[in-house]
Amino acid sequence: MSRLRRKIDQYLINWKNDKDKMPLIVKGARQIGKTYAIENFARNNYKNVVEINFALEKQYKDIFDDGYNIDNIIKNISLRNPDFKFIPNETLIFFDEIQECINTATSLKAFREDGRYDVICSGSLMGINYKEIESNSVGNKIDYSMYSMDFEEFLWAKGYKEEQIEDLYKCMLETKPLSTVQYEVMMSNFKEYMVIGGMPAIVNKFVTQKNYSGTLEMQKQILLDYEEDITKYANGLDQGKILNVYRKVPTFLGNKNKKFQISKVENGARSREYVGTIEWLDNAGIINIAYCMEQPELPLGGNYNPDNFRLYFADTGILIGSLDDEAQEDLRNNKNFNTYKGAIYENVVGDMLVKQGYKLYFYKNEKGTIEMDFFIRDKDSLIPVEVKANDNATISLNNLIDSDKYKDIKYGIKLCNKNIGFNDKFYTFPYFLTFLLKRYLKEK
Repeated sequence: MSRLRRKIDQYLINWKNDKDKMPLIVKGARQIGKTYAIENFARNNYKNVVEINFALEKQYKDIFDDGYNIDNIIKNISLRNPDFKFIPNETLIFFDEIQECINTATSLKAFREDGRYDVICSGSLMGINYKEIESNSVGNKIDYSMYSMDFEEFLWAKGYKEEQIEDLYKCMLETKPLSTVQYEVMMSNFKEYMVIGGMPAIVNKFVTQKNYSGTLEMQKQILLDYEEDITKYANGLDQGKILNVYRKVPTFLGNKNKKFQISKVENGARSREYVGTIEWLDNAGIINIAYCMEQPELPLGGNYNPDNFRLYFADTGILIGSLDDEAQEDLRNNKNFNTYKGAIYENVVGDMLVKQGYKLYFYKNEKGTIEMDFFIRDKDSLIPVEVKANDNATISLNNLIDSDKYKDIKYGIKLCNKNIGFNDKFYTFPYFLTFLLKRYLKEK
C-alpha cells in the first residue's frame, strides 16, 4: 500500500516536540489506518521502536503483573523479547490493541512520571472498554480521535496540493463563485468520495487502479468485520440487539423522516431493552448520532431530546456498501445519488461535520412545518445547515432566518450542487466544501 498522507501525521510530530507531552491514546474505529500512521511516524522519528500488539501477541499481557514500576515493565518485555532496545529519550513504545490489555492504561501514569520513553497506545476501543481505560488513566494521557479519511485527505491521495485547496477556501472567504473547471472537477472528485468513503485500504485501491473494481467487495467485508467485532467486544450488552440496530441503520435512513425508532427494530422491541446499544455503536466509531433539538436556540448541548435521534454511518462508503443490489447499480452506473431520499448527501455532510469536531443536531417541529438537517454555530449565533439533494425551495431555512422567534439565528448555510453565493439570508456552498466550514466560520 503506498503511503497515504493523513492529518494525524502532523499531530504526531507536534506531540513529539512538546516537552511536556503525556502518553497518547489514539482512538477510533477499526480499519481507519491508526496502526499504519503510528508505525510510519515511529519509523521516521525514533532511533528505536518497541511495538507490542496485544491482540496478536498475547504473551505480553502479563508484563504488568509485577506492578507498574517502569524498570519492572521493561524487564518483563525484554524477557519476552531480548531484541527490543530501550534507550532513554530515543525510544517510542507503541502498545497496539490495548482493549485486549486494560492494565496498559493503568501503566500510563508511571510512564508519564518516569519520562524516559515516549508512549503511544491505540486500539479499536470498543464499547465498555474505553470507560475502563478512562478511569484507569485519567489525567495521565491525552486522546486523539481518528476517523476514516476526510475529503481533504482523499484529495491529497489523488495528488492535489495545498495551494489548490487554498484556492477553494479563498473563494469561500470572498463569497466568489468557483471557476467552471474548479467546480466540475471537485464535484466529480466528491462523487467518487461518496461512493468510496474514507477507509484507507479502499481509497488506496481506488486511487492506484483508477476505477471502482473490487471496492464494493471491500466495503461489504468491512460491514461483516464490524459485525464480528460486535459479537467479540460487546461485553455485558445483548450482542443480538446491537446487531439489530446496526443492520437497521440503512433502513431508517431510507425513510422520509429518517428518525430511528427502537419499536421498529424488531417486533415488540422496547426502548428499555435497548439501553446502551446505540451508545456502544457510537463509542466504537461505527455510527454518528444526530439528536433532535427541543428548540432551535443556543446552547446546542443542553437543548435536545435524547429519545429522538437519527443514526448515520461514520463513513459514507459503509452506507454505500450496505445498500441493496438495485440501489448499487443505480448509483454506480447512473451516478444517481438521490436514490436514497437524500440520505447519502446527509450522511456524507454529517460525517464531514463530525470529522471537524462538531456534534450533530437537527430540528423538526411537531407540526412538521419546519425541518432542518443540521445545526452548527459560530461564536455568537446558531447556524441552520440545509442539505439539498436537488435544488428545490428552502422553505424551512427561510422560516428559521425570517422569524423573530429564533433570536440566535442570524443567517444560514445551504449545501447543494450549486456554486458559492449569498442572498443576504444564507450562504450557498457546493457539498464538497463542507470540510472547510469550521475554518471558514472561525476566520470569516
